[in-house]
Amino acid sequence: MISAHVLYDALLEGSLDFYCGVPDSLLAPFISHLAAVAPPGRHLVGANEGNAIALAAGEYLASARPGVVYLQNSGLGNCINPLLSLCAEEVLGIPVLLLVGWRGEPGTTDEPQHTRQGAVTLALLSALGISYEVLPTDADGVRDTVQRAVAHLTTHRSPHVLVVREGTFHPDPAHHPTSDPLPLTREEAIRRVVDGLGVDTLYVATTGKASRELYELREATGRSHGHDLLVVGSMGHASSVAQGLALGRPDRRVCCLDGDGALLMHLGALPTIGRYPPENLLHVVLDNHAHDSVGGQPTAAANVRPLELALACGYRGARSAQTAEELDAALRELHGRAGPQLLHVRVRRGARSNLGRPRQEPHQNRTEFMDQLRDD
Repeated sequence: MISAHVLYDALLEGSLDFYCGVPDSLLAPFISHLAAVAPPGRHLVGANEGNAIALAAGEYLASARPGVVYLQNSGLGNCINPLLSLCAEEVLGIPVLLLVGWRGEPGTTDEPQHTRQGAVTLALLSALGISYEVLPTDADGVRDTVQRAVAHLTTHRSPHVLVVREGTFHPDPAHHPTSDPLPLTREEAIRRVVDGLGVDTLYVATTGKASRELYELREATGRSHGHDLLVVGSMGHASSVAQGLALGRPDRRVCCLDGDGALLMHLGALPTIGRYPPENLLHVVLDNHAHDSVGGQPTAAANVRPLELALACGYRGARSAQTAEELDAALRELHGRAGPQLLHVRVRRGARSNLGRPRQEPHQNRTEFMDQLRDD
């Protein structure tokens, strides 16, 4: 293992001092180090990975120095267009260094949504014609690898990837984010939403801890999981899945349990929902201003006015809540109203330490959900 500052110092020695990306748990110690030491304006958390590539491209045009973009390998899909049609040597020829967390690496144990992505990560980079190295876990190896990466960026003016394995970095507890004093936890908010909407509501839960907490709520109460679809991957797309479901089954209320990071990642879903409005859709955004599932790094949600945004995109109503009483009142008010409706709920960062994970495989969840929907 290496300390995060080893990589940071090696990048600075290569004149790489602009950082942006989307947080990943394997890279969390490095990202926390950036948050602590990078000068103002030199470390940006992007809305999605393609957004981060474009930010780095702008930095290069301004300074002639490549930017560093960090991401989980699941985010490579969001990168393909700007990597191939913006940065490629045959197009604008913009060098950018990517730090890619290798979730689901073959031979390791990981969540099912990472298995396929992990298996094809290196082959995908090769198919895209993007050079890569796996980052070593010793200081001398890191410095040598970064030097080779900088040489590639300088010579070829094209992207280069450093693939980061699980356990590469020492944990850095000194930089772990603290919680905030908001009254509601996300788990309590989910419980109140489920209790307030009735047993026949269908739920589409976003990736991360929201899905895990909904699953555990059903386990704790002895209720069926058949009304819950857990979108354990594909961050940012749960609201579109919910829209398609709601349009396909207008006889059932559909509730999307979303997060602020997921909402911002694919914000274009909102005007699409407004343009093709399902009257039976309630879009609940559980907002803690953080990427809670991968280390608690901040999102840009503090700069967003979600109620105004939803209404501007064509939602028929929007409410906010921050306390249990406000949430219960909002649910009563929205019950029976034509959608799409947005319910924005401010919640605390963090989750309980013993939060479990679904024991079902995703395809089993899909089958149970579809079978239940057919039988209801």
